[in-house]
Amino acid sequence: MLPLSSQATDKASFLQPVSAAEARYIGPGSCSATACHGSVQARQQTKVLQNEYGTWVLQDRHARAWNVLNNSVSQRIAKILGPASLGAADAAHAPKCLVCHALYASNAEKAREFDINDGVSCENCHGPSSQWLGPHTARDWAHEKSVAMGMYDTKNLTLRTEKCLTCHLGTAEKYVDHEMIAAGHPDLVFELDSFQAVEPVHWVEKIPGHPEQAEKDPLLGVRQWSVGQAVQLKESMSRLARRAKGTEGKKGLVWPEYAELDCFACHHSLAPADESWRLRSVTENPRGGRGYYQTRRAGDPAYNLSRVVVFQHVANEVDASTSKELQSTMKKLAALVSSLQPNRNEVEQLSDQAGNLAGKLADELRTASFDREKTARLLRAISGDADYIADQGDRAAEQAAMALDSIYIAYAKAGGGSGADARAAINGLFQQLENPSAYNASKFAAAMKRVNAAVR
Repeated sequence: MLPLSSQATDKASFLQPVSAAEARYIGPGSCSATACHGSVQARQQTKVLQNEYGTWVLQDRHARAWNVLNNSVSQRIAKILGPASLGAADAAHAPKCLVCHALYASNAEKAREFDINDGVSCENCHGPSSQWLGPHTARDWAHEKSVAMGMYDTKNLTLRTEKCLTCHLGTAEKYVDHEMIAAGHPDLVFELDSFQAVEPVHWVEKIPGHPEQAEKDPLLGVRQWSVGQAVQLKESMSRLARRAKGTEGKKGLVWPEYAELDCFACHHSLAPADESWRLRSVTENPRGGRGYYQTRRAGDPAYNLSRVVVFQHVANEVDASTSKELQSTMKKLAALVSSLQPNRNEVEQLSDQAGNLAGKLADELRTASFDREKTARLLRAISGDADYIADQGDRAAEQAAMALDSIYIAYAKAGGGSGADARAAINGLFQQLENPSAYNASKFAAAMKRVNAAVR
């Protein structure tokens, strides 16, 4: 590997093919120069905005991810879990925490030292930069060359979502299980378009095959939401398969893994039986939900279906056949996992099958065409499925609220929308989610129906 001084001065070396395996991490300081990504203002005449570093350090919560490990909640979590579980006495130095809260790399993976307290920085998402840092500034340098030298291809929506989910859902090495949630760590939820808006976006979006249209496409958020949902489902199926096989983490033998189930099936405000929406009869909701029906023994917590019950509506729009097969597979899987002592090989097989179907849909959605009419149908389909989605619990309701919010914003940008009534109705969905343990499906369903009426 060339020393950094050579990378900065020997332009001829930029053109030599270098293995991505040789790439090392340098830290975010290397991106901060005004002529690189540290400009105070966005520049419209270049391929990139060049103010990305400033956006990250001032506005992006990722820059403060390490600081979170020093707050009172994190300290309490570390005390509950203990050094044997975390690998250190406190969260700010625990490998189990640092892998998602910082640019955590071994000495062999570093080209030079950098501060761990920089949090989640450039190379967490874009890959180790030692090989492409200098070359990628050349005027005629192709993005594909940088990817070959270790840059992660975040331009690809599928790959971008997969990268986000390495922390926002987990991998075999980086994971949040029921033990961590019980100790106080938040449950992991994700929705690409909403999360990007909060990040905030610091790049110029490109549409596959139509790079000139991305900035002008008001419905880009619909594509981002739908691809994000498909990839999230695919990756969640991989997680479930790992957990069924016992290959996640060092323990690897815990089953059932309660983090796969609906948290609030157990952790909710108890109500008298005749007032509980969880005890609906089959005639009230024949499609199923929190009621037990024919698929779940009374007392067994339900599998968390939040990653599919909203997504299935956009899947129906782009590929009805694959969507139908996915829904059938997920229904079998949910019944199996909810039984708590299922055949784990069957769980693995069904998870793999559902993951493959979700991956197929992700590929189709990445290049699918969205127009105002299709977007309006999607809004009506999701909000019109109020009773079923609401009956799946707080996590499904949360996904529905984020989905309707993202899709409606795009719809309004495209000239659709019904004004203040629709916006107020969507805001009302989030108000229903303010206290998860007191979530009430009947009230949330009523709020969704108000959205449905407002977007027509």
